[in-house]
Amino acid sequence: MKSFFHTILFSFLFLQVGSVTAQNVIRQSACNDPFIVHQADSIKLELAKQGFMIVKEASMTMESEYEMPVIVPLTEGSWYQFVFIGDITSRLYEVRMFDWNERQVAFQQKKWGDVDGNVISYSYIPKFSEYHMMKPVQINKKKKNLCGYVMLLKKVKT
Repeated sequence: MKSFFHTILFSFLFLQVGSVTAQNVIRQSACNDPFIVHQADSIKLELAKQGFMIVKEASMTMESEYEMPVIVPLTEGSWYQFVFIGDITSRLYEVRMFDWNERQVAFQQKKWGDVDGNVISYSYIPKFSEYHMMKPVQINKKKKNLCGYVMLLKKVKT
């Protein structure tokens, strides 16, 4: 009976500690920037004409100078298009993509003055079916909290 009571007490304490530590998790949250939504809609229409279909898309609140990792499962030999749209007032935009072995397989950087500078878009055909991590980042000297938008599209028509 004593060990049964200790087991229940231990389980209760374990659950309480678990719930306290779970409150320290940083969760990705959505944002709404009408300009970015308009750009995303235009890009989706153009890529649909080229035979691409949306696999995943999300708006996300980002902090200036901090990467926001996005993990996506990719299929070997499929043709993907990745798109990142950042806040129009940011000075620098970067996207790095890594495969499961943490090898960098893609990198793009744009600056504020570039034509369509707040949009990074690139194609990728994975050599293996595995998870990849895309890490977009943007730097803004005036704003700390920024809106970003990521899209993963897959070629379905030739």
